[in-house]
Amino acid sequence: MQPTAHTIVAVATPSGRGGVGIVRVSGSLVAKIASALCARALTPRLATHTQFFDSDRNPLDDGIALHFKAPASFTGEDVLELHAHGSPMVLQAIVRRCVALGAIHAEPGEFTKRAYLNGKLDLAQAEAVADVIDAATESAARAAVRSLTGEFSKRITELQETLIRLRMFVEATLDFPEEDVEFIEKERASGQLAMTRAALESVLAQAAQGQLLHDGIRIVLAGAPNVGKSSLLNALAGEDLAIVTPIAGTTRDTVRSRISLNGLPVEIIDTAGLRTTDDAVEKIGIERTRAAIRDADLALMIVDATALDAAQSLAELSAELPDSLRRIVVKNKSDLLPDVGAVPPRLLAEQPPIAVEPLLQVEEITVSAKTGAGLDTLRSAIAAAVGFDQVTEGTFSARERHVNALKRALSHIDSAQQHLTHIALELFAEELRLSHEALGEITGEFTADDLLGEIFSRFCIGK
Repeated sequence: MQPTAHTIVAVATPSGRGGVGIVRVSGSLVAKIASALCARALTPRLATHTQFFDSDRNPLDDGIALHFKAPASFTGEDVLELHAHGSPMVLQAIVRRCVALGAIHAEPGEFTKRAYLNGKLDLAQAEAVADVIDAATESAARAAVRSLTGEFSKRITELQETLIRLRMFVEATLDFPEEDVEFIEKERASGQLAMTRAALESVLAQAAQGQLLHDGIRIVLAGAPNVGKSSLLNALAGEDLAIVTPIAGTTRDTVRSRISLNGLPVEIIDTAGLRTTDDAVEKIGIERTRAAIRDADLALMIVDATALDAAQSLAELSAELPDSLRRIVVKNKSDLLPDVGAVPPRLLAEQPPIAVEPLLQVEEITVSAKTGAGLDTLRSAIAAAVGFDQVTEGTFSARERHVNALKRALSHIDSAQQHLTHIALELFAEELRLSHEALGEITGEFTADDLLGEIFSRFCIGK
C-alpha cells in the first residue's frame, strides 16, 4: 500500500438538499476522527446508528457511521463514511469538524486516485468510476460498469500475456542462439502474431464503440431558414425545445439538447438559418451557426423536400461545411409532397452532385418532422455515419487515450510482422516490447504522473 501523508475528507453526494448526504474520510486519522465525532468505538463494516458531535459535545446531526479498515476498503486505507441528513449546512459542519480533527479537504478524484495507487483498481477501472457517474445513457452506464468490474482490463491483460509469451521465446533465442527453441520458427511465430493481431483488432473495435458511448457525438442541424430545423430538433428530442413558427429566421441563436439516440449520447444543435441578412442579431446567430458547424462531428443538411430550389440550397449549404465533416442530407416536409415520401421529379432532375471530399459518402433521407415519417431511418443513418453499433451488449467503456494506445499497439504488431519476415529478431523483439508497453498505458502499468494528475483532476469532489 502506498503511504499517504494526509487524511482527506469530502462530501461524497451532490450539492443541494436531499434526504441523505454522505461525508467520506480516508487515511490514518480515521479511527481518531470516528472516536471524537461519534463519541464511541465503531465496529468495522457494521452500520452504527449514532449522533455526530462538535468539539463541545453538542450534536451536529443523527445518522449512520460505517468504518472500513485497511486494506478492505475502497481506497485501501482506513475509510469512514458518515450518512447524515442531506442539508448542505449539516454536511459542511461535519466536514469542518473532521478538518479540525486533522483531516484536509480532498482534491477532485483523490479517493479514486488512492484506490489506484493502493492497487484496489487499475487505471482503466479507476476511469470507469467517473464514467459510471457521468454516463448520459443506459447503454453508456452499462458499458462503464463492465469496465469498472474489470472486463476491459481482463481483455488487455490477456493480450499482454500473449505478447509476454512471444517475447519470452524470442529473447531466449537471442540470448541462446545455439538452443533449439521450436516456437520461434518463422511459421509458428507468424501464426501466433496473426492471432494476437486479430485479438487486438477485436478489442480495438469494442473500445471504439466504448469511446462513442463515453464521448457521445455532436450533431449540427444546418440549412436555410424555414426548412424545419427546429421542428426536427423537437421531433428527435421528443419535446418542444425550440420555438417553431412559419416566420423565416425565428431561430437566431443555437439551441442545444442532449438526447439518447438508440443508446448513443448525442448533443443536437439547432442553428440559425444560413442566409444573407442585414439584421444585426441574426448575423450574430449565423456566426454562431458557423462556429457550431466547425465543432460538429456530423451535420444534418436540411432542405425543404417540396422546394424547387432545393438543389441550389444543398450546393450553397455544402460550401459552408468543412470537406472532412460527415454529413447526411435530410429532405424534410415529406408530408407536403403529392406522394408521401416521394421527391418531385423536377427536383431530382435539377439536383447537381454535391461537391464533397471524395471519400465522403452522403446519404439522403426523406423525413417529416411533423408526422415522424422517416425518423427511424434517420436515426439508423446517424448511427451508421459515426460507426456506432446499436447492438452494444458486451461493449465496455473506453476513452480516446485507450483507443490511441490500442492503435499504437496494433501498429507495433504490424512492424513486428515485417521484421519477422526479414528475420530481424532484435527489431522483432523491440516492436513486441513497444506493443506491450502501449497496452500497459491503458491499465496504468506504464503511466506518467502528469497523466494521472490530468485524469483524476476531472473527477468530482468526494470520488
